[in-house]
Amino acid sequence: MTAEWIRWPAGVVARFGGRPVAFGGDYNPEQWDESVWDEDVRLMRQAGVNLVTVGVFAWSTLQPAPGRWDFGWLDRLLDLLHANDIAADLATATASPPPWLTTRHPDVLPVDRHGRTMAQGGRQAWSPSSTVYREHSLALVEKLAHRYGEHPALALWHVSNELGGHNSRCYGDQSAKAFRAWLKERYGSVHELNAAWTTAAWSQTYSDWEEIQPPRLTYTDSNPTQVLDFDRFSSHQLREQLRAEIAVLRRVTPDVPITTNMVLFDAGKNMDYSSWAADLDLIASDHYLRPAPDAHVELAFSADRARGLSEGEPWLLMETATGATSWRPVNPAKRRGELRRNVFTHLARGADGICFFQWRAARAGAERFHSAMLPHAGPDSRMFREVTALGAELASCAEVLGSRVVADCALLFSEESWWAAEREGHPHNGLSYMECALGWHRSLWEAGVTADVVPPTADLSSYRLIVVPMLYLLSDRDAAAVAAAAHAGATVIVTYFSGIVDPLDRVRLGGYPGAFRELLGVRVEEFAPLPEPDSVEIDGVTGRARISTWHEEIDLTDAVAEARYLDGDFAGAPAITRAARGAGHAWYVGVDLPAAARARLLETITRRLAMPAARPGGRLEAVTRRSAGHDYVFLVNHGDTDTSVPGSGTDLLDGSVHDGKITVPAGGVRVVRTDRDADR
Repeated sequence: MTAEWIRWPAGVVARFGGRPVAFGGDYNPEQWDESVWDEDVRLMRQAGVNLVTVGVFAWSTLQPAPGRWDFGWLDRLLDLLHANDIAADLATATASPPPWLTTRHPDVLPVDRHGRTMAQGGRQAWSPSSTVYREHSLALVEKLAHRYGEHPALALWHVSNELGGHNSRCYGDQSAKAFRAWLKERYGSVHELNAAWTTAAWSQTYSDWEEIQPPRLTYTDSNPTQVLDFDRFSSHQLREQLRAEIAVLRRVTPDVPITTNMVLFDAGKNMDYSSWAADLDLIASDHYLRPAPDAHVELAFSADRARGLSEGEPWLLMETATGATSWRPVNPAKRRGELRRNVFTHLARGADGICFFQWRAARAGAERFHSAMLPHAGPDSRMFREVTALGAELASCAEVLGSRVVADCALLFSEESWWAAEREGHPHNGLSYMECALGWHRSLWEAGVTADVVPPTADLSSYRLIVVPMLYLLSDRDAAAVAAAAHAGATVIVTYFSGIVDPLDRVRLGGYPGAFRELLGVRVEEFAPLPEPDSVEIDGVTGRARISTWHEEIDLTDAVAEARYLDGDFAGAPAITRAARGAGHAWYVGVDLPAAARARLLETITRRLAMPAARPGGRLEAVTRRSAGHDYVFLVNHGDTDTSVPGSGTDLLDGSVHDGKITVPAGGVRVVRTDRDADR
């Protein structure tokens, strides 16, 4: 997030002595009596808050009835924020329509695959294909833009909320009509659609557009290309809503930057966010920690994915939790020090701002037990003291703003491949695209390798190592780009079930792994997934490892075997291969490796590439951000013992100077500035 990506009010810049690291969260003053507001802003200033998101779910408060508007409360709130030098990330309030709209126009409500209409009473109860919703939502955006576009507190526009997180797919009649229109634009004729969908299978050939429906519930598996196209259509519809709101804002307030918060955590399959990125002035994401022992590694994946969507530019963490969430079966609080480690992991991995849901813990409503910056216990609480300490520490890191994360590894991640890889009718219907990607990212993390999580369309020319986990679906162009990177000198690792189908989910003929067959120098005739409790053993570059879930018989064309099966039907045959390609190499991993074997493979490859580990192993995380003159080494110790690494510099957090060795306390964090000119 560079300077022009957020319009900081002059008072905020003066208060912090320059542009600050964004710090704050969702503020929902409409849920509270105005007598609380003065205390809120006083405590915000005490905590170092400089940015609050306002109005996300305020539509029914702003427009309590058709044609009746109430902006007075928002006028007073924004004036109060401005008077206290706190900037506003003003939401368009379109996330949830008011009850009067869904009552008068029930076709606004979304319909699930079973044909059930979702009722008013939750949130985000609208169909992306509803023309009535679009009309009313844009009228609201127009009102807000004209009224607040010149307000001195306004720093950023926030379109809707978590588009694609909850109401991503609607199967109602309006969606069916819009789906047919989208298909006409895509294919031109029913004949072309029939060819693309291979509708001759199972007697599905269409003779008229009106015969085509969304992939609603069927007795058997649905047509996979129809389902894939419906996923694409659903992403398109939400993107059209995003773009429609953006168009209003740009027309009325061309100088105010715009974002929306993408859902990069466990809320189901995302939209095709990589295609949305160009519409936004900055990438913003939400991330909520999963309650697991290695949750900090999944957090790193989410942050690396946000950075990948931002093409390496800094980004904004729009929502995270200070402590417990409220929607999981069990919602544990964060351990002492965990919040601080989470925040600095996001900052290390490219975020130039850290915001939370929410500022003040709600006393009522569905999220009343969700944690907040100001908890139910009030300011005299451990949580508020931790938040206040964070505000001070983030203020001391302002010089990091605009610097870029140093990463010479890319992990390819495709939303379309995610959708397609987990369909019915596959050789193994228990494969998880996300878990495969997370597993390889986790091994990179453990090896001390910082990876950009990027779409297959990304520019791969700067990466020395490219990891391609289970990229089931991809285009010829993207496959060629991976091959070109290898020939130019990169080492590419491709896993099983990659390159199998084209963008229409049609199997690439001639043997697996399809699009990567020539690059990898191998050919596979049949998949051989392993049913429980079957397993086989391999040995080689990974050491001895027991394999379950997936293996296959690999024929070498011009690759060499780096690991072989020791037993089973394929005893003696290759399990992992390597092919020299130009100045680089292409590895194929035809088995589902356990974590220890994956680690040994990556250790071998990174050693061959002379990629020094950024940390000594264990639970110390190290990431470097680089500016023109300095390196900023972020060291986050997730372990229970002090850990030391070689290095010199000054810690921005406590001012300590380190000469030759940096010691990170157990559970602690350091941000060490090194003068790059001095290094040279």
